[in-house]
Amino acid sequence: MIIETDYGTVDYSEKDLITFSDGLFGFPDLKRYLLLSLDEEAEDNLMLVMISVDEPRIGFVIVNPLFLCPDYAPVLTPEELACLGVKDNDELAYYAICSMRSNYLDNTVNLKCPVVINPETHCGIQVILENSSYDYRHEMRSFPAVVDSAYAEDEGANETC
Repeated sequence: MIIETDYGTVDYSEKDLITFSDGLFGFPDLKRYLLLSLDEEAEDNLMLVMISVDEPRIGFVIVNPLFLCPDYAPVLTPEELACLGVKDNDELAYYAICSMRSNYLDNTVNLKCPVVINPETHCGIQVILENSSYDYRHEMRSFPAVVDSAYAEDEGANETC
């Protein structure tokens, strides 16, 4: 199958789709998504674009929260784990939705409501982590990994000039 997105034409098959039986918060009718890499040459999937195949104009930039916050440890309820068909949090992939700004250090990530995917079944849910210290808006500049990366890029730019 082929889908036209803001990122170009994407050829995909049903096995590539992530299915959210309840949709995402604010988008209950959009249930099927593709994960697209922002950097085709990157070996990791730190940042992805999650595009709705039901409405290709709708997409989300998502980030692996463990890159930003290595001690990120969401705890799902037994019902949420059962919904995803697993017994343990470690069997799942977690992503935080980003709100994008013109200065990427002003971008925010939502660690309180991660997108959770079972990589084996390609099923996902978005949850609200109850009783956690995570917030809805964490600025990118608040994470040492981002600041260190930005500093290294600035230093590298200065060295080449």
